[in-house]
Amino acid sequence: MINLIKAKDLLDPPKILVLGFAFLILVGAYLLTLPISTENGNGLSFLNALFTSTSATCVTGLVVVDTGTTFTTFGELVILSLIQIGGLGFMSFATLFFFLLGKRISLKGRLILQESLNNLSMAGVVKLVKRILIYTAIIEISGAVILSIRFSFDMPIGRAIYYGLFHSISNFNNAGFDLMGGFRSLTPYASDPFVTLTVASLITLGGIGFIVMNEIYEYRDTHRLSVHTKVVLMASLILTIGGAILIFIFEFGNAKTLQPLSFMGKTLASLFQSVTPRTAGSNTLNIPDLTQPTLLLIIFLMFVGASPGSTGGGIKTTTLATLIGTVWSQIKGKEDVVLFRHRIVNETIFKALSVTSIGIFIVSTITILLTITETGSDFLTVLFEATSAFATVGLSMGLTPELSPIGRMLIVFTMFAGRVGPLTFAFAIAMRRKPDPFRRPKGKIMIG
Repeated sequence: MINLIKAKDLLDPPKILVLGFAFLILVGAYLLTLPISTENGNGLSFLNALFTSTSATCVTGLVVVDTGTTFTTFGELVILSLIQIGGLGFMSFATLFFFLLGKRISLKGRLILQESLNNLSMAGVVKLVKRILIYTAIIEISGAVILSIRFSFDMPIGRAIYYGLFHSISNFNNAGFDLMGGFRSLTPYASDPFVTLTVASLITLGGIGFIVMNEIYEYRDTHRLSVHTKVVLMASLILTIGGAILIFIFEFGNAKTLQPLSFMGKTLASLFQSVTPRTAGSNTLNIPDLTQPTLLLIIFLMFVGASPGSTGGGIKTTTLATLIGTVWSQIKGKEDVVLFRHRIVNETIFKALSVTSIGIFIVSTITILLTITETGSDFLTVLFEATSAFATVGLSMGLTPELSPIGRMLIVFTMFAGRVGPLTFAFAIAMRRKPDPFRRPKGKIMIG
């Protein structure tokens, strides 16, 4: 009986997700160590392969070797596959194979899908997966076509199509891997509206979450949006526009970033640099050249990240909105937290506090450890790198390629924890909470 209970615990949905991601990372790491994966024919060392595979599977984008010059087409396709599977979730792809084979999804499979998609209900989850796959195909192909046309003016048509597809998939899944070479990302296109707006749109669509995307699609029939969708759209809009305005102000006179650009170029670069921390990792401005106020703002945007059920990381926009709503209710002396005329239940508030606290703990701990292992690196650089890894962003101030072996393992752990940790913890609480048989007497403590 005890063995059966242990087996059941081992295979609950949160643990299956963790083990699934871990298995995918190890497979990817093995493939990247093969001679066929690198241009020099030696393959990556296991540590560098593990780092790259984790970064791709957790759709982060931090790299210890330059993607565009290190890997062969085979290696790049391995990375692209890991990005696609990691971004949508391996359970979504498993469901696709079930569809193709004409098999039904079991109750256990539906529970895991619900967990993987961060969905509030198991009802209709299989239908949602079908639509996710359709939305993904349409958006990625559309992005690839636009980028391919633009890239065709700068390179041969065959490479332009390949680059367009790679960057469309990478950015829709909020990964940030690029093939431009020299760790340049998209800096040559800082003032280019076609590349900037297309990639920013891909990042935004991938970051708002498939549940929100599906509700927007169904709005023509339902004529209603849930509180969740309203909060996501409002929070995303405020963070994007507010971030762009502040970056424009902070960098306007910076000779290394915005100053040389035209007014339109400044606007596009500011907007893109506000979008990409949540949580893509592509950049059109050189990150180490940004001013300290901008870097601190980007750290905040990275920590918040994208929205639930999306391809992005971070504590999520809804978590921030819930926390702000809670603080505002306390200031106004109200007992209930209200967003869009709906009362937010205590369970959601506790979950938001838990996810945020875990996020702060992970980032703080990794930052402290990196200051020990990476001697000579300033605190802001280390904090930036730790936050980027936790929020699966991929932006870097240049520290990642210089990390020590211990530092690389710390970042590997942080990327993995950021991808599955807070989400899994929150759902584990929701799934396992049981009513107490009795309530203890109240105890009062002073706060503030």
